[in-house]
Amino acid sequence: MNTSIPTSDLISLIDKLHTEQNLSRSEWTALISGRTPELSEYLFSLARQEQQKYYGTDIYVRGLIEFTNYCRNDCLYCGIRKSNKNVHRYRLTEEEILSCCREGYDLGFRTFVLQGGEDGWFTDEKMISLIRTIRQRYPDCAITLSVGEKSRETYQAFFDAGADRYLLRHETCNYQHYGMLHPASLSAAHRQQCLWDLKEIGYQVGTGFMVGSPYQTAEHLAEDMLFMKELNPQMIGIGPFIPHHDTPFAGEPAGTLELTLFLLGLIRLMIPKVLLPATTALGTIHPKGRELGILAGANVVMPNLSPTSVRKDYLLYDNKICTGDESAQCRRCLETRMQSIGYRVVTARGDSLN
Repeated sequence: MNTSIPTSDLISLIDKLHTEQNLSRSEWTALISGRTPELSEYLFSLARQEQQKYYGTDIYVRGLIEFTNYCRNDCLYCGIRKSNKNVHRYRLTEEEILSCCREGYDLGFRTFVLQGGEDGWFTDEKMISLIRTIRQRYPDCAITLSVGEKSRETYQAFFDAGADRYLLRHETCNYQHYGMLHPASLSAAHRQQCLWDLKEIGYQVGTGFMVGSPYQTAEHLAEDMLFMKELNPQMIGIGPFIPHHDTPFAGEPAGTLELTLFLLGLIRLMIPKVLLPATTALGTIHPKGRELGILAGANVVMPNLSPTSVRKDYLLYDNKICTGDESAQCRRCLETRMQSIGYRVVTARGDSLN
């Protein structure tokens, strides 16, 4: 952190962000580089004001179903990358996925997030059939997909089948930095085009990035903020980079709780109505990480509805929490945690106001 910029100037930048909901590239860089604990507390107080102005003390839950850990990609940071031969691979059957939905519905979940690697076994036809079935059985629920880069036609077909939302982290919008984290077969340009396609089709779109990924700079983060402001997504998911022992980045340092929280606060001021998760990765690097995320401006948590038998196999990073909890256990635990800081978990679809 660079603290050579006067604190008064940085407070002025936060006030400007609060008022105008945008900053220039150089202002973003200065603010991110110059952050201090005192500045963070000031930012979080404003972020909570904005969070509660639109959402009160309601925290939305999303039921996460990690249905396949097969992936055709070889991203350098990811534990389920194609070339990791030590992963115990699995695919849930359609009946297993529907069983997760049934259990989640009974627990009060009204959003299901189907997340998986880019697994060619799940063809468009299989996914369309699955989405239609969930839509028919649970008409009052939102269906969120997080299955990577697809063609515009495929995205449209999933939307027509009943999917409402799509999560696709842009990871980093800087083309050079993207190339340092991914194989040559993947590009930042294509990833970003997917997001624009999803938005034009009519999805509620979620994007985001890892905080503290290898080679990341304050300038990269400034570019990410500008990109997200332009995209104006309904959801933004950020979490600290956590290395996985079976990847090329095994020896890289993890991202920090402190910077992740600071960026959550900035995002809340930049897009006040955005849905902002306090991620599992936050809870992994600090025992009260998710609570601190809520107090920095987040308003969504995503407990795991996947069968406990496969949770330990969906490890994108090391030491992931909640791999042994039953879904009901997870839900009760989160309710207690949120109540302890003055918030309440609500049973609702939790659509974006953005």
